[in-house]
Order: sequence, then C-alpha cells, then structure tokens
Amino acid sequence: MTTLMDRPICLVIPPSGFLLDERVFMSLGILRVAAMLEHRGISVELLDLSGVENFEEVAALHARASDAKIFGLTATTPQMPAAAKVLKVLRKEAPQARMMLGGPHITLVNAAAKREQRLATIGRATSAFNHLAGMFDVLVAGDGEDAIFEAIKPDAPSLVDADDAKSDLFLTNERLDELPFPARDLVDVGSYHYSIDGIRALSMIAQLGCPFECGFCGGRESPMLRRVRMRTTENIVSELEEMHRKYDVRAFMLYDDELNVNPKMVELMRAIRALQDRLGVEFRLRGFVKSQLFTEEQAKAMYSAGFRWLLTGFESGSPRILENINKRATREENTRCFKIAHAAGLKVKALMSIGHPGETETTIRETKEWLLEVKPDDFDLTIITTYPGTPYYDRAVPAEGRPGWWVYTFPKNGDKLYSKEVDYTVVAEYYKGDPDGGYQAYVETDTLTSDQLVAMRDAVESEVREKLGIPFNPGNPAKRFEASMGQLGLPSSILRKSSAETAEKK
Repeated sequence: MTTLMDRPICLVIPPSGFLLDERVFMSLGILRVAAMLEHRGISVELLDLSGVENFEEVAALHARASDAKIFGLTATTPQMPAAAKVLKVLRKEAPQARMMLGGPHITLVNAAAKREQRLATIGRATSAFNHLAGMFDVLVAGDGEDAIFEAIKPDAPSLVDADDAKSDLFLTNERLDELPFPARDLVDVGSYHYSIDGIRALSMIAQLGCPFECGFCGGRESPMLRRVRMRTTENIVSELEEMHRKYDVRAFMLYDDELNVNPKMVELMRAIRALQDRLGVEFRLRGFVKSQLFTEEQAKAMYSAGFRWLLTGFESGSPRILENINKRATREENTRCFKIAHAAGLKVKALMSIGHPGETETTIRETKEWLLEVKPDDFDLTIITTYPGTPYYDRAVPAEGRPGWWVYTFPKNGDKLYSKEVDYTVVAEYYKGDPDGGYQAYVETDTLTSDQLVAMRDAVESEVREKLGIPFNPGNPAKRFEASMGQLGLPSSILRKSSAETAEKK
C-alpha cells in the first residue's frame, strides 16, 4: 500500500512581495529541511515562488500535476498573507493532502502563546496560534531539521514543538555539525543575483540565535531564536569550500544575527583566509556584527578574510531610544564601531528604525544628525512593527479608550508604543515597501501619529541620502510566468525535484 512518505514531499517558499527584490537571498531554513529529507532517501519537490507575480496560478498548476500528498510551507511574518493564498490554492487542488507550516512566523506565535499559557492568560497570541491551527493540519515550531520527520508521520500531532531546549528535536552545537548542508541545488541558484563589490555571492548561516533582548526583536521568548548555537570553524569553512567549488562563487553573505557573538570569531576569520590561500582565490564577504562587541582585532581579521562590508543594527541615534529599545549599546559605542571599521578599510551599512516607545520629533532628528555625523556607506531606515514574539507585542495590553489598539510601556521610564491590531495572515504592507511613498505604519507614540512617522521617515531618508550621496535601491520587479497551450511543466527557476535515487548518491 502506498503511504504518504512513499510520495514526494513538496516544500513551498512563498513570495515576498513586500521586498523590493525577492531574488536576492534564498530561503536557507527550508533548504536545510530539504537536505535532511533527501539524506533519508525521501523525494523532495521544491516550489520556489520568490519573485513570481502570478504565484497562485503557478501553485495551482503544480498541485494538479504533483503526486505529493504532503505540502510544507515556510513563512516569515511578512510572508504570511502570500502563504495563506498559496494554502487556499493547494487546499482546492489537492484536498486530501496534508498541509504543514514551519518557519519563523509559527515559531514566534507559538513562543508568544506559550508565554500567555505560563501567565494563565488568553490573549492575542493564543488567538493567532489557534487561527493558524485552523488553517494548517500540522504546525512545526522551532528547528525543523529533525522535527520534519515527526511532522510527516501518519499520526503526526497538530503541533510539533521543536522550540524547546529540552526536546530531542532542538539542535545542539554537536547536532549542527552533523547536518547536511542546505540543498541549494533544489532552487535555481543562478536566478538569485546578489553581489559583493561586483562579485556574485551566495548566502549562508554559520550560527544560530541572538542572546540580546531588544524590545522590537522577534524570538525573545523563543529558545530557537534566543539561544546561540555554534558550528565548528571546520564545518563552516567546509560549507564555504563546497559553495565555491559547486557554484563557482567567490563572495558570501554570512546571514548570522551577530558574527562577533562567537568567541572564536577571529579564529574563524583566519581559517577563511587560510582556505583562500589553499584554493588560490580571493573571497569577498559581508555580515552582521554587534557594535559594542566590535574590536580592532576583529576588524583586521575580517578584512584579511575578505570582508569589505559590515551591517549593524544601530537602530537609533537617540540615547533615550537606545535605552528604550534595550539595545545595550550607547551612541558613543555605535560611533566607535564606525571608526574601527573604517580604519580597517571596512564599509558599514547602518540598519536604522523609528517608531519605538517614546519616539518624538526630537529623537528622530537625533537619528538623522547621527547618520550625517558618522557618514554610513549605506543605510536602511524602517518603521518598527510589533511582531508576535517581540516584547513590544508580547507584553502589550489593550489600549484604554482605543479599540483595536494595544500599548507597550517601557518599564524603566513609562514611555509608550501603541500598535494597531493586525491580522498577519492578511496584511503585509506594514513591513517594508517602496521607499518612494510606499511605507505604511501601524504604530504610534504619545507625540507622533502613524502618518507623521511615515512622513518623518521619508524626509530623513531623502535628506540623508541626498547629503551623503547614497542612491536608492531600485529593486527588481516580480516576474510573471505563463502556462499556455496546455503545458503543465513549470520553469526550472520555480520548480526543482529530487528523488530517493539522487538523494542516495549524495
């Protein structure tokens, strides 16, 4: 008798229409899950809808032709509206198939709901979780690499909770080193077009988790996203070498939260330099660092390894906002980070945000003045959104006299942030839009409305870019794929398949 596991499993990457360009970084989490399935000899279909304008039509076309009886979607919070649309299509075209959801959004919602359970309250996180449970047959929270095998069992529970450090499904340092590298061959690698200093680049993740407690950041209640887990230097270098040999790339984006949380970071940089010397090539790298932990030794080692760009979440130029964020970095430490980086020959992209508790015209002006002072080589300025799983969301209460609004109060000084209730399965425009008037805000402070935050964000962006000569990123529009004349095949840039036979050869 044919079982669910005898058929291919279809993994789906929803589009990210809120981004200016969707084909920049491939979704590595689901590719790690795919690699685990292949490793066990299970056939995988990977439907990559990134940058596909008519993604619902494409999903329907594939579902009609596929033998898969298990569909697994991954989704960040901004991807959920598109994921919900894909789910609706799959339900219609494959009504007997099992539908699963994994990834950051369900992990954040589950962590927030568990917090409410610990506090013996039923709030909006519990409601959000129940909403997702009503949409999907199986939810997978936390690390998915081992949890996927629980989720595809015939008697799988409605929730596979791998976001528990005591669970055997929670990845350890040792387990990370044992896992196969992401199955990048299941996406059209050539269609992703990221470069560093003009050199084609791919992304990778060297470590998991961030231990800090920024109020706006998702996963502060999630062990998966909070606990740092490290791969060995040797394992990281092996993946770099594999990507170089397999895809002929010489540039890499290390998409870890904070590279310099790793106490062996300098050792890693020296090993990456040694790899280049052995291969006779020169790499270019880019990654994130924590400003107050950044040192001259780190900077010199990173430059030697091939880094030319750093990204840092400075967030604000206002001392009060930095305190309200719980950033654990002062304005002076952030300025020092710039000086160290520039002295070592490293460029810095400043990741900035406004709309935090206590934000005012004065604090936004301080952010603008600080950017003009430190002169970043590039910057991003976004309006904050209260994700499920962030302290801003999890610790908010209904705002008195404001139906549909919630309020978070920073405990040290009473500064407040108001957030509008959002159905994250429907709304995505809050996240990040076209810089030319495309932003929307769903937060307010005591002195600034949503519209005022948008207007000030746009004004700061324009003025700083003009004075520093930093151009806007025009992005890359989504593509439309036609399936005319009865053709059922999809372009290889969208659908890739593996088989048990090919998996066994890996």
